[in-house]
Amino acid sequence: MPDILIADDHPLFRDALQRAVLHALPQARVHSADSVHGLLGLIEQFPDAELLLLDLHMPGARGYSALAHIRGQYPGLPTIVVSGHEEAQVARRALAHGASAYIPKSTPGEGIVAAIRAVLDGDVWLPHPQFGGASELKPDEAAAAAQIASLTPQQFRVMTMIAEGLLNKQIAYDLGVSEATVKAHMTAIMRKLGVNNRTQVALIASQLAVDQEAMPSFSDNGN
Repeated sequence: MPDILIADDHPLFRDALQRAVLHALPQARVHSADSVHGLLGLIEQFPDAELLLLDLHMPGARGYSALAHIRGQYPGLPTIVVSGHEEAQVARRALAHGASAYIPKSTPGEGIVAAIRAVLDGDVWLPHPQFGGASELKPDEAAAAAQIASLTPQQFRVMTMIAEGLLNKQIAYDLGVSEATVKAHMTAIMRKLGVNNRTQVALIASQLAVDQEAMPSFSDNGN
């Protein structure tokens, strides 16, 4: 039986996605997560999953950062982005980051089923013809996506927590590791991202925000 992954932090919409999956693929086993950190655990548990439906806005995600990371680490996992955003440019950026389909949350059930079937058949799906057309990422965004794609899943978890403004001791507690381990991850993350401090790590993550909103202030010492 094929394994299908759903990552969305809204229970009602998560249930709607599950119903759509089972309508499109009745024999599927559906596994759900309500955060990006939970999703990364699911991917590790089900490495042969055939499809991922990924919400852009969840705990542990900042815009397209989770999509960029997953497409880099798991290129064989087709990904459908689901989002409350209705703008064509948001959909085009999702496809430019490697998504196979874009589903606005206003899409009726039959549209979601059609998207799932199309992607499982190897096609690209968009809700409206006007959503089509090529979209090239800005150089800074493309570079940030490539850097984030190079992170290991645990490094990505740490990076997202840094972007949320958590201190090393908070990250260590949440991940169940020592502060020394977090500092080792920090060193590796900064090397891969080509930066020197926590604020710059967070700024790299902000390059993939949907609306490019301003980042909060951070302490560089991490204590």
